[in-house]
Amino acid sequence: MAFVEPVVLRDRGVRLEPLALSHEAGLAAAAADGELWKIRVTSVPEPQDTRAYVETALKMRAEGTRFAFAVLDEASGTVLGCTSYHDIAPALRRVEIGWTWYRQSAQRTHVNTTCKLMMMGHAFERLSCAVVGWRTDNYNFASQRAIERLGAKRDGVIRHHAPRRDGTVRDTVMYSMLAGEWPEARAQLLYLLQRYAPAD
Repeated sequence: MAFVEPVVLRDRGVRLEPLALSHEAGLAAAAADGELWKIRVTSVPEPQDTRAYVETALKMRAEGTRFAFAVLDEASGTVLGCTSYHDIAPALRRVEIGWTWYRQSAQRTHVNTTCKLMMMGHAFERLSCAVVGWRTDNYNFASQRAIERLGAKRDGVIRHHAPRRDGTVRDTVMYSMLAGEWPEARAQLLYLLQRYAPAD
């Protein structure tokens, strides 16, 4: 049995469901909302690469290293973006959350906080993870701020760590949260979400 099993998560009008080839057109449309593939510090696929992006995610799921979700608006079924558990290490009871991106119109809304609340809750409360991690580009300052707002602690920087789409090599900023830190982080996320729709 895989450490991360297929599951659908719902809260505040947002649905996370296992990424499938049927999401290809919706992902392409989401990426086109803001031409997100032009941002050098993200992993958003260009339109012609969307199917390969999904196929790669499914291959990684089969290998047990990544479990990708499509992010959808519950009411309309519109694909808002994508997010994943990755670098899954069952022996350590550790997952990371990443490969996350949202269509431009869903950015700076409750969507990301809601997704993280669901994914962190599932990781700590259902998968009994000891630690959840994040990593991001050293120049992706918006991502760093978003991760820090979750209550994650900055662990450090891995220098010259991963290639970017433009051929340069990034430094990777690493973050984590321990299981014992989750209750306080959860309370803060729920507080931040009070201005939005109530929980389902």
